[in-house]
Amino acid sequence: MTRFALTLEFDGTPFFGLQRQADGPSVQQAVEEAAFRVTGEETRLHSAGRTDTGVHALAMRSHLDIQKDIEPFRLMEALNAHLRPDPIAVTACEVVPDDWHARFSCIGRAYVYRIANRRAPLTLDRDRAWQLGTPLDHEAMHRAAQSLVGLHDFTTFRSAHCQAESPVKTLDRLDVEREGKEVRIHAEARSFLHHQVRSMVGCLALVGMGRWRVEQVAEALQACDRQALGLNAPSCGLYFVRALYPDAG
Repeated sequence: MTRFALTLEFDGTPFFGLQRQADGPSVQQAVEEAAFRVTGEETRLHSAGRTDTGVHALAMRSHLDIQKDIEPFRLMEALNAHLRPDPIAVTACEVVPDDWHARFSCIGRAYVYRIANRRAPLTLDRDRAWQLGTPLDHEAMHRAAQSLVGLHDFTTFRSAHCQAESPVKTLDRLDVEREGKEVRIHAEARSFLHHQVRSMVGCLALVGMGRWRVEQVAEALQACDRQALGLNAPSCGLYFVRALYPDAG
């Protein structure tokens, strides 16, 4: 049995998330079915993160255990051939130790959220960014974001369906920057609560639009109450960017 680490890039628009779902297609199902066509083996895909319906990934780290004797490059090429026409690509594949686990060995996860700050309809970025026509003050958003960095109880920014044992998390980075008509929010932590990034982005957007004071983000955090949440940003603008491991794998 050989454990292969995969790096996946995918457009989450047509999927009901990364994990297998009973009521719709998922990234996990597509990759597992492709692996079966390549190897004839039933295998399970494990991934560094879980993504909701419509969330994308630039470099999701995952792994598969396969008995067939096959080189990593050949496996990558074969998986990509069988994944077509699904918008999923295996961009890297390597053999890793049996005790390496895409989820449990991961020590850090990074996301970016894209806001298209323009009035004109989206064409190339439709379903790949959140469009807001109101001009955003990204500097105010960044100031507000800093109150969320560090160790906190993130109950306000946690989905009611979150399965995490505790709402307490350490947020390592939450930066807001502008590049032309696009505002990007970068979030990094060891792990995140369900909907945490989207909930934080929604509140920061309210600040950017002038509907919330900068201090209201900190007040919402301190409330530890989901009812204090101002807005949950849509999934289309969220991208899983990077998974970190002790060996930098």
